[in-house]
Amino acid sequence: MILVDSNVIIDVLTRDANWLAWSEAALIDAADRDEIAINPIIYAELASGFTTIADLDDRIGADTFRRLPLPYEAGFVAGRAFVEYRRRGGLRTSPLPDFYIGAHAAVAGLELLTRDPRRYTSYFPKVPLITPD
Repeated sequence: MILVDSNVIIDVLTRDANWLAWSEAALIDAADRDEIAINPIIYAELASGFTTIADLDDRIGADTFRRLPLPYEAGFVAGRAFVEYRRRGGLRTSPLPDFYIGAHAAVAGLELLTRDPRRYTSYFPKVPLITPD
């Protein structure tokens, strides 16, 4: 199963001039070879562009993405990764969504489709990533 980062979905929904071609092709390829999924963190990031749940669900398709719960173990792993981030000089004072998304992929054994691998490669090096070359 492939967890799809919100940035890829947002690129497609907004028809982003810089990333649409890559994100759309990567999303289609991922869906052709495996089941694609989102979690509540990704859904929350997508929600900022919509006024109702129905509007969001209509745009992303009710059956397009499997909706996975966020395991409690992922919360722990995200918290530990955040501690390492702070130790390395990170300035944020609360865990970022990327830590939860990366931790979810790590504990559930999921691939992650993203166009921004920076934090994932640093803090979740065992998570298989699908990224731009």
